[in-house]
Amino acid sequence: MSVIDTNADLHEAHRDNHTHRDVNGGWLRPAVFGAMDGLVSNLALISGVAGGSVSSQTIVLTGLAGLAAGAFSMAAGEYTSVASQRELVLAELEVERRELRKHPKDELEELAALYESRGVEPDLARKVASQLSRDPEQALEIHAREELGVDPADLPSPTVAAVSSFGSFALGALLPVLPYLLGAVTLWPAVLLALLGLFACGAIVARVTARSWWYSGLRQLILGGAAAAVTFGLGVLFGTAVG
Repeated sequence: MSVIDTNADLHEAHRDNHTHRDVNGGWLRPAVFGAMDGLVSNLALISGVAGGSVSSQTIVLTGLAGLAAGAFSMAAGEYTSVASQRELVLAELEVERRELRKHPKDELEELAALYESRGVEPDLARKVASQLSRDPEQALEIHAREELGVDPADLPSPTVAAVSSFGSFALGALLPVLPYLLGAVTLWPAVLLALLGLFACGAIVARVTARSWWYSGLRQLILGGAAAAVTFGLGVLFGTAVG
Protein backbone atom coordinates (compact mmCIF):
# COMPACT_ATOMS: atom_id res chain seq x y z
CA MET A 1 0.00 0.00 0.00
CA SER A 2 1.36 3.44 -0.91
CA VAL A 3 1.93 6.33 1.47
CA ILE A 4 -0.85 8.27 -0.24
CA ASP A 5 -3.33 5.43 0.29
CA THR A 6 -2.29 5.12 3.93
CA ASN A 7 -2.77 8.84 4.54
CA ALA A 8 -6.13 8.73 2.79
CA ASP A 9 -7.24 5.83 5.00
CA LEU A 10 -6.11 7.66 8.13
CA HIS A 11 -7.95 10.80 7.04
CA GLU A 12 -11.10 8.80 6.36
CA ALA A 13 -10.88 7.09 9.74
CA HIS A 14 -10.39 10.45 11.48
CA ARG A 15 -13.37 11.92 9.68
CA ASP A 16 -15.60 8.98 10.62
CA ASN A 17 -14.57 9.13 14.28
CA HIS A 18 -14.70 12.92 14.63
CA THR A 19 -17.98 13.42 16.45
CA HIS A 20 -19.09 15.80 19.15
CA ARG A 21 -21.32 15.33 22.15
CA ASP A 22 -24.65 17.12 22.35
CA VAL A 23 -23.97 20.35 24.24
CA ASN A 24 -27.21 22.14 23.38
CA GLY A 25 -29.74 19.59 24.62
CA GLY A 26 -32.12 20.56 27.41
CA TRP A 27 -31.42 17.58 29.69
CA LEU A 28 -27.77 17.74 30.83
CA ARG A 29 -27.76 20.95 32.86
CA PRO A 30 -31.03 20.30 34.77
CA ALA A 31 -30.05 16.66 35.37
CA VAL A 32 -26.65 17.62 36.78
CA PHE A 33 -27.97 20.48 38.89
CA GLY A 34 -30.94 18.41 40.02
CA ALA A 35 -28.83 15.51 41.28
CA MET A 36 -26.31 17.78 42.99
CA ASP A 37 -29.01 19.95 44.53
CA GLY A 38 -30.98 16.93 45.70
CA LEU A 39 -27.96 15.41 47.40
CA VAL A 40 -26.66 18.60 49.00
CA SER A 41 -29.98 20.11 50.07
CA ASN A 42 -31.46 16.94 51.53
CA LEU A 43 -28.20 15.94 53.21
CA ALA A 44 -28.02 19.40 54.75
CA LEU A 45 -31.70 19.26 55.73
CA ILE A 46 -31.39 15.85 57.38
CA SER A 47 -28.15 16.84 59.09
CA GLY A 48 -29.76 19.96 60.53
CA VAL A 49 -32.74 18.04 61.86
CA ALA A 50 -30.54 15.23 63.22
CA GLY A 51 -28.44 17.83 65.01
CA GLY A 52 -31.53 18.76 66.98
CA SER A 53 -31.66 15.24 68.49
CA VAL A 54 -34.99 14.21 67.02
CA SER A 55 -36.25 10.68 66.35
CA SER A 56 -35.36 8.64 63.26
CA GLN A 57 -39.01 8.75 62.20
CA THR A 58 -38.93 12.53 62.20
CA ILE A 59 -35.73 12.53 60.14
CA VAL A 60 -37.25 10.16 57.57
CA LEU A 61 -40.42 12.26 57.32
CA THR A 62 -38.33 15.42 56.94
CA GLY A 63 -36.14 13.83 54.27
CA LEU A 64 -39.08 12.54 52.23
CA ALA A 65 -40.85 15.88 52.50
CA GLY A 66 -37.67 17.63 51.34
CA LEU A 67 -37.38 15.18 48.44
CA ALA A 68 -40.94 15.78 47.24
CA ALA A 69 -40.91 19.54 47.73
CA GLY A 70 -37.50 19.97 46.13
CA ALA A 71 -38.24 17.73 43.14
CA PHE A 72 -41.48 19.51 42.28
CA SER A 73 -39.90 22.91 42.86
CA MET A 74 -36.92 22.09 40.63
CA ALA A 75 -39.17 20.71 37.87
CA ALA A 76 -41.47 23.73 37.95
CA GLY A 77 -38.54 26.13 37.98
CA GLU A 78 -36.75 24.42 35.10
CA TYR A 79 -39.92 24.23 33.02
CA THR A 80 -40.68 27.91 33.53
CA SER A 81 -37.08 28.97 32.91
CA VAL A 82 -36.57 26.94 29.73
CA ALA A 83 -40.06 27.76 28.41
CA SER A 84 -39.45 31.48 28.93
CA GLN A 85 -36.08 31.26 27.22
CA ARG A 86 -37.60 29.34 24.33
CA GLU A 87 -40.42 31.85 23.95
CA LEU A 88 -37.92 34.70 23.90
CA VAL A 89 -35.87 33.00 21.18
CA LEU A 90 -39.00 32.30 19.11
CA ALA A 91 -40.04 35.93 19.43
CA GLU A 92 -36.62 37.08 18.23
CA LEU A 93 -36.76 34.61 15.37
CA GLU A 94 -40.09 36.08 14.31
CA VAL A 95 -38.50 39.55 14.31
CA GLU A 96 -35.69 38.25 12.13
CA ARG A 97 -38.13 36.50 9.79
CA ARG A 98 -40.08 39.75 9.40
CA GLU A 99 -36.90 41.68 8.62
CA LEU A 100 -35.88 39.11 6.00
CA ARG A 101 -39.28 39.46 4.37
CA LYS A 102 -39.46 43.28 4.45
CA HIS A 103 -35.80 44.18 3.89
CA PRO A 104 -34.11 41.28 2.08
CA LYS A 105 -31.38 43.44 0.53
CA ASP A 106 -30.40 44.97 3.84
CA GLU A 107 -30.25 41.55 5.47
CA LEU A 108 -28.15 40.22 2.59
CA GLU A 109 -25.71 43.10 2.97
CA GLU A 110 -25.58 42.47 6.70
CA LEU A 111 -24.71 38.82 6.15
CA ALA A 112 -22.08 39.67 3.54
CA ALA A 113 -20.52 42.23 5.91
CA LEU A 114 -20.39 39.57 8.61
CA TYR A 115 -18.44 37.20 6.36
CA GLU A 116 -16.13 40.04 5.36
CA SER A 117 -15.40 40.75 9.02
CA ARG A 118 -14.25 37.16 9.31
CA GLY A 119 -11.73 37.49 6.53
CA VAL A 120 -13.72 36.54 3.40
CA GLU A 121 -13.03 38.67 0.34
CA PRO A 122 -15.85 41.18 -0.36
CA ASP A 123 -16.91 39.72 -3.72
CA LEU A 124 -16.89 36.17 -2.42
CA ALA A 125 -18.67 37.19 0.77
CA ARG A 126 -21.48 38.77 -1.24
CA LYS A 127 -21.78 35.72 -3.52
CA VAL A 128 -21.96 33.36 -0.55
CA ALA A 129 -24.51 35.55 1.24
CA SER A 130 -26.60 35.82 -1.93
CA GLN A 131 -26.60 32.09 -2.52
CA LEU A 132 -27.45 31.24 1.09
CA SER A 133 -30.25 33.80 1.14
CA ARG A 134 -32.18 32.20 -1.72
CA ASP A 135 -34.00 29.91 0.70
CA PRO A 136 -35.87 32.04 3.31
CA GLU A 137 -35.74 29.33 5.99
CA GLN A 138 -32.04 28.73 5.41
CA ALA A 139 -31.42 32.46 5.57
CA LEU A 140 -33.35 32.63 8.85
CA GLU A 141 -31.30 29.78 10.30
CA ILE A 142 -28.02 31.43 9.31
CA HIS A 143 -29.01 34.82 10.72
CA ALA A 144 -30.21 33.15 13.93
CA ARG A 145 -26.90 31.33 14.34
CA GLU A 146 -24.79 34.38 13.56
CA GLU A 147 -26.78 37.08 15.35
CA LEU A 148 -28.56 35.24 18.16
CA GLY A 149 -26.20 32.31 18.64
CA VAL A 150 -29.02 29.75 18.50
CA ASP A 151 -30.09 26.92 16.22
CA PRO A 152 -33.83 27.22 15.47
CA ALA A 153 -34.04 23.47 14.89
CA ASP A 154 -32.38 22.57 18.21
CA LEU A 155 -34.07 24.64 20.92
CA PRO A 156 -34.19 23.09 24.42
CA SER A 157 -37.42 21.41 25.48
CA PRO A 158 -39.11 22.63 28.68
CA THR A 159 -40.62 19.19 29.24
CA VAL A 160 -37.29 17.41 28.90
CA ALA A 161 -35.69 19.90 31.28
CA ALA A 162 -38.48 19.50 33.86
CA VAL A 163 -38.51 15.70 33.75
CA SER A 164 -34.71 15.50 33.91
CA SER A 165 -34.62 17.88 36.85
CA PHE A 166 -37.41 16.11 38.73
CA GLY A 167 -35.96 12.63 38.32
CA SER A 168 -32.37 13.54 39.10
CA PHE A 169 -33.31 15.64 42.15
CA ALA A 170 -35.48 12.85 43.54
CA LEU A 171 -32.72 10.31 43.02
CA GLY A 172 -30.11 12.53 44.64
CA ALA A 173 -32.35 13.45 47.57
CA LEU A 174 -33.21 9.80 48.19
CA LEU A 175 -29.62 8.80 49.02
CA PRO A 176 -29.37 10.55 52.42
CA VAL A 177 -32.78 9.11 53.43
CA LEU A 178 -32.09 5.57 52.25
CA PRO A 179 -30.04 4.39 55.28
CA TYR A 180 -32.84 5.49 57.62
CA LEU A 181 -35.40 3.66 55.49
CA LEU A 182 -33.23 0.55 55.80
CA GLY A 183 -33.10 0.79 59.60
CA ALA A 184 -30.22 3.15 60.43
CA VAL A 185 -30.63 5.10 63.65
CA THR A 186 -27.60 7.43 63.39
CA LEU A 187 -26.66 10.13 60.91
CA TRP A 188 -23.28 8.76 59.82
CA PRO A 189 -24.50 6.10 57.33
CA ALA A 190 -26.59 8.76 55.59
CA VAL A 191 -23.66 11.18 55.49
CA LEU A 192 -21.30 8.53 54.14
CA LEU A 193 -23.70 7.40 51.41
CA ALA A 194 -24.50 10.98 50.41
CA LEU A 195 -20.83 11.95 50.21
CA LEU A 196 -20.06 8.90 48.10
CA GLY A 197 -22.97 9.89 45.87
CA LEU A 198 -21.63 13.43 45.56
CA PHE A 199 -18.19 12.17 44.61
CA ALA A 200 -19.70 9.76 42.06
CA CYS A 201 -21.86 12.52 40.53
CA GLY A 202 -18.87 14.82 40.24
CA ALA A 203 -16.81 12.08 38.64
CA ILE A 204 -19.59 11.30 36.14
CA VAL A 205 -19.98 14.97 35.23
CA ALA A 206 -16.25 15.10 34.51
CA ARG A 207 -16.83 12.70 31.59
CA VAL A 208 -18.61 15.47 29.68
CA THR A 209 -16.29 18.29 30.76
CA ALA A 210 -12.60 19.04 30.61
CA ARG A 211 -12.04 18.44 34.34
CA SER A 212 -10.42 15.31 35.74
CA TRP A 213 -12.79 12.86 37.44
CA TRP A 214 -11.07 13.06 40.83
CA TYR A 215 -11.05 16.88 40.88
CA SER A 216 -14.72 17.14 39.98
CA GLY A 217 -15.69 14.39 42.42
CA LEU A 218 -13.64 15.83 45.27
CA ARG A 219 -15.03 19.31 44.68
CA GLN A 220 -18.62 18.09 45.00
CA LEU A 221 -17.76 16.01 48.06
CA ILE A 222 -16.17 18.98 49.85
CA LEU A 223 -19.04 21.36 49.03
CA GLY A 224 -21.69 18.87 50.13
CA GLY A 225 -19.79 17.94 53.27
CA ALA A 226 -19.36 21.59 54.22
CA ALA A 227 -23.07 22.26 53.79
CA ALA A 228 -23.96 19.24 55.94
CA ALA A 229 -21.46 20.23 58.65
CA VAL A 230 -22.77 23.79 58.87
CA THR A 231 -26.43 22.76 59.07
CA PHE A 232 -25.65 20.03 61.60
CA GLY A 233 -23.95 22.63 63.78
CA LEU A 234 -26.93 24.95 63.42
CA GLY A 235 -29.24 22.08 64.29
CA VAL A 236 -27.29 21.35 67.47
CA LEU A 237 -27.31 25.05 68.37
CA PHE A 238 -31.02 25.55 67.75
CA GLY A 239 -31.89 22.24 69.39
CA THR A 240 -30.02 23.22 72.52
CA ALA A 241 -31.59 26.69 72.55
CA VAL A 242 -35.12 25.36 72.05
CA GLY A 243 -34.61 22.48 74.47
